Amino acid sequence: MLSRKLRIGKRAAPRFAAPPWDREHPRWQELDQALPENHVAREVVAALEDFDATELQACYSASGSPATDPVLMLRIVLIELRRGRFRPSHWYQDTQENEALKWAGFGICPGRTAWYAFHDRMGPFLELWNRRVVEQSLAEQVTSGSRASLDGSTVEANASRHRLVNQATLTRRQEELHAACVSDERGEPVAAVPAWMARTPQTRGHQKRRYEQAQERLEQLQAVNQRQDPCRRRDPKKIVVSVSDPQAALGRDKFHVFRPLYNTQLVCDVGSPLILAYEVFAQPNDGGTLKPMLAKLASIKGLELKDLLIDAGYVTASNLALAEQGGITLYGPWQENDYSSARPPKPGSKPKLLAKDQFTWNAERQIYICPEGHPLSWIGQDKRVQADGEVNIMHSYRCEARHCCACPLSARCTTNPKRGRSVKRSEHETLVESHRARMAMDEAKALYKFRKQTVELGFADVKQHRALRRFPRRGLNHARTHLGLTVLVHNLLVRHQAFAHQAVALNAAA
Repeated sequence: MLSRKLRIGKRAAPRFAAPPWDREHPRWQELDQALPENHVAREVVAALEDFDATELQACYSASGSPATDPVLMLRIVLIELRRGRFRPSHWYQDTQENEALKWAGFGICPGRTAWYAFHDRMGPFLELWNRRVVEQSLAEQVTSGSRASLDGSTVEANASRHRLVNQATLTRRQEELHAACVSDERGEPVAAVPAWMARTPQTRGHQKRRYEQAQERLEQLQAVNQRQDPCRRRDPKKIVVSVSDPQAALGRDKFHVFRPLYNTQLVCDVGSPLILAYEVFAQPNDGGTLKPMLAKLASIKGLELKDLLIDAGYVTASNLALAEQGGITLYGPWQENDYSSARPPKPGSKPKLLAKDQFTWNAERQIYICPEGHPLSWIGQDKRVQADGEVNIMHSYRCEARHCCACPLSARCTTNPKRGRSVKRSEHETLVESHRARMAMDEAKALYKFRKQTVELGFADVKQHRALRRFPRRGLNHARTHLGLTVLVHNLLVRHQAFAHQAVALNAAA
């Protein structure tokens, strides 16, 4: 028998309980008079006046007790995030104590479980909502959206950096945890509970599922390690995983502490404070993130992005080709950053060999010419798979050994003159040369300075003022939900403030 939800044409509209107060209630009017005109609660409520929450309301069931109005709950969540209160437990506590939240929610006080469930309900709709707000801002000419800046930053996962286990430890703990769960099913007491094991049968069941996820994650890491070259392959005993948040990547944060973390990406508009796109990746670096971020930008209707400011981590031959296909010009240093030129050589390190840019490319003959005038002929090619799955074909060129052995620059040019100096050239090398020439121009240098004033300022705001230094819940989906909510309230307020400035300008003109 089909349920009411699955029978076509039989599903009724969801029902929502009326809030305790309305605008005529004495208590609400009292709070309204006491609330300052410039309070963040008033700004968020005003910004949500024309917000379309149809998708959120439709996900509620028509059966059972009427649910709390999700629009009022969304008001409270966005106000709390703007105040740096990001945990559902904070929302539960503050709705009972904070007068501004009582005013915005008309006195609703959902339970703690309801706030956690509401956090999960919003997750699937946040990307749609943020894209819709950006599209509305473009249509209302809040910005042209022709220039943007992209960057990534790591944020701590909600997991301990002291509970990282390798395969041997994970296998042993799984065996002990399985035996304890079997005893729980039989109703028998567990003889000895180790310090790492949960104390109750219910929490041990949750822990067992997390350990199963950790096993799957560890198998993936082991498989990736086996695909590496033998010289770069790590000892399997040193490959570890977090059992509290298995999806989190392991790497060093901004303070050089090795811990579970996530990589957050923001695309900020140069012409306005809008955040055009966002994403969270389970990896410790920015490799392979440009392609999905460009796909998100391409899905925004009305956005005609021309220039994208990035740092050196995104500037690769494959990414330059990818951006050219989308009609986007990348601005960023080629294989250098702010610390490259200032970094002193290590004591006892060997002097650097002649760089490839000191070799001249002869397009007619399709060969390189070394500084001494000797040719480097083509000897073969190989394919390099990038982090985003793109394939970059590298062509190899080598100078004959007889030239290198007799060359006065051999000591500075190659470590093995008998083999000859070799140079690799990407299939997109022409784009790389054009990019380097463009970045040497004063116009490009002046434009690139806006990156520090946009995306880096955006990360400073969400980390310092919105307390986004550690995600409140575990898992990649929860991390995306939290960042999506932070971006949503930011963009809503930017759009609302743009309307306010336009109204002031019209009144002044009148």
